[in-house]
Amino acid sequence: MRAAAASSRIPARVLMTNSSANHPLYIRVALFGAILALTSGAPPVLGCSECGCTLSSDWSAQGYPDTPGLTASARLEYYESNDLRTGTGRVNAGAVAYPTDQEIQRETLNRNMWLGLDYVGANGWAVEAQLPFLDRYHRTIAEGDTTESESCASGVGDLRLLARYQKFSMYRSIGFQFGLKLPTGGIDQTFATGPQTGEPLDRGLQLGSGTTDLLAGASLFRRPTPNLGWFVQVLGDLPLHERRGFIPSANIVVNTGVRWLNSTAFTPQLQVNARWDAREHGPEADTANSGGFSAYLSPGLTAELGSRTTGFVFVQVPVYRRLNGLQLTPKAIISLGVTCRL
Repeated sequence: MRAAAASSRIPARVLMTNSSANHPLYIRVALFGAILALTSGAPPVLGCSECGCTLSSDWSAQGYPDTPGLTASARLEYYESNDLRTGTGRVNAGAVAYPTDQEIQRETLNRNMWLGLDYVGANGWAVEAQLPFLDRYHRTIAEGDTTESESCASGVGDLRLLARYQKFSMYRSIGFQFGLKLPTGGIDQTFATGPQTGEPLDRGLQLGSGTTDLLAGASLFRRPTPNLGWFVQVLGDLPLHERRGFIPSANIVVNTGVRWLNSTAFTPQLQVNARWDAREHGPEADTANSGGFSAYLSPGLTAELGSRTTGFVFVQVPVYRRLNGLQLTPKAIISLGVTCRL
């Protein structure tokens, strides 16, 4: 259910929303290019541009395979968004008197799987494909309602196709990444129960965005000592057009982290993940309640499961959030997966 327009409000004792100007496309393009230029000394990793994890999930593949061949990966992520926030603070949803003139979202539960294939060719060039399978449950109290409406959808999300160029040396890897996100996910999900039964769900909560997006990024990996490695990565996502009255948020994800290399099969890691989202745009967008900045602290562990297989697990914990309007956020994101060289 689309939230009320920016002029809508809920009682002042509960919330005061933030406001900011809507930025036209040429300003978003300029911001996108400027950030990439500042970070162009560095090979990228694919973060999750849909709701969810932003971390660089498997360091054994983060430097990217430097020998020709095919690598397959699978990642599972679980997070429950039930922390209603505005600005840098939490909103007491229990203090809202219904009905109200703005939608109050209650919960979004995500259980997603990402499948990936990575092929390394000659001369430092490689291609990568990642396809998400999403399972999303959502409940909310729409504007003017007093009871919850629910939706539950599962299916394919938006496919990502990327090419990259990487340059390796013994203790450093530098590269660049570019590609497209294709609109393979559905955009016609409706509410299944409650007063809003049959009504369309927010476009930002559909399985896909409906748009083709430009992806570009860069990253740098270093190993200054035999036991210490670190990396910095950036990836930007810029929608190229609107689809049925909706332009999704442009976003930029920046990851940095360190790992402790040792003689065991287990490698501990610590990452800091930051994500900036612009506002959604268009008549079907929830412009007032979209966009913001979030930062996460993400401890994790990778494990050598065999000569060709590596497993990983991470827990992302938010340490700072500054959000526009009313938005649900997770208190933690759990990610685990496996990578196998074929």
